[in-house]
Amino acid sequence: MAASAEDRRWLAAAIALAERGRGLTGNNPSVGCILVKDGRVIGRGWTQSGGRPHAEAVALAQAGAKAEGATAYVSLEPCAHESDRGPACAEALIAARPARVVAALTDPDPRTAGKGFAKLAAAGIVVEHDVLPDAARQSLTGFLTRIGKARPHVTLKLATSLDGCIALADGSSRWITGEPARAHAHLERARCDAILVGANTVRSDAPKLDVRLPGLENRSPRRVMLGSGTAPEGWEVIRSPQEVAGLNCNSLIVEGGAQTAASFLRAGLVDRLMLYRAPILIGGGKPCLGDIGLDSLADAHERWALCDARMLGKDRFEVYEATPCSQA
Repeated sequence: MAASAEDRRWLAAAIALAERGRGLTGNNPSVGCILVKDGRVIGRGWTQSGGRPHAEAVALAQAGAKAEGATAYVSLEPCAHESDRGPACAEALIAARPARVVAALTDPDPRTAGKGFAKLAAAGIVVEHDVLPDAARQSLTGFLTRIGKARPHVTLKLATSLDGCIALADGSSRWITGEPARAHAHLERARCDAILVGANTVRSDAPKLDVRLPGLENRSPRRVMLGSGTAPEGWEVIRSPQEVAGLNCNSLIVEGGAQTAASFLRAGLVDRLMLYRAPILIGGGKPCLGDIGLDSLADAHERWALCDARMLGKDRFEVYEATPCSQA
């Protein structure tokens, strides 16, 4: 039978649950799973730190024998491939015997890619899939980018004045934006796998790039330096933007200076722009971007689509997603 309004409500809850694992699951997707029986939740889970156990395994462990005859709501197709880190979720569900599995999205990983659904159906479990796919894609953006483009999803974060400066001429930049905007930027850090700045920023500012929000301090992302030379202990180094593929993670925030930001834009490797804009004018300060390789003004148009805008205290926050021509 087709997914009902109640199915969509429970599945939306499973997608929201998946957000708890964002930034902690390595190159695994952060998935949410809720088991419901007779209108009550009997088990729930999300992908745990490092990628294991998977969401389905956590939810099934909570439900125990009650899982038989239940409905499993999962934000991504249950995996079908065996791993030395744990059993396939499709097999675990088959053993638990839920009556139905309602999934938001088919797994693009070729090791599963429909095989999980096929196994469940062959075992007599009713499968409804591609329910709320847009919401699931948004939640799984990093994983989907890594599978589809063999690199992490890249967000470029800029905090600027109204006239596009990131610092005074002498480099002073604390603080351009207010406390609410800075707190929001730290929350974004907590939801990503890695954060990158240029070598000059590392040497001149010695940034911590950690998460300084109460209760989220342990969610600081991996630190990456772009450029040459030796990085501080605990940092990773890449020599060019193209080397982000070797980071083997789902999401990356670029917080570097003007040249670092421009290098990722020139390479067509920015998927999302996150702009914090303070209601101040600097004039003669350091610009937020260097040369991004445009040959004409016409080439600057139709590259970015506004997808979010709001106020964070006195600062304006905007999010733009790259259009296909921006990564051509």
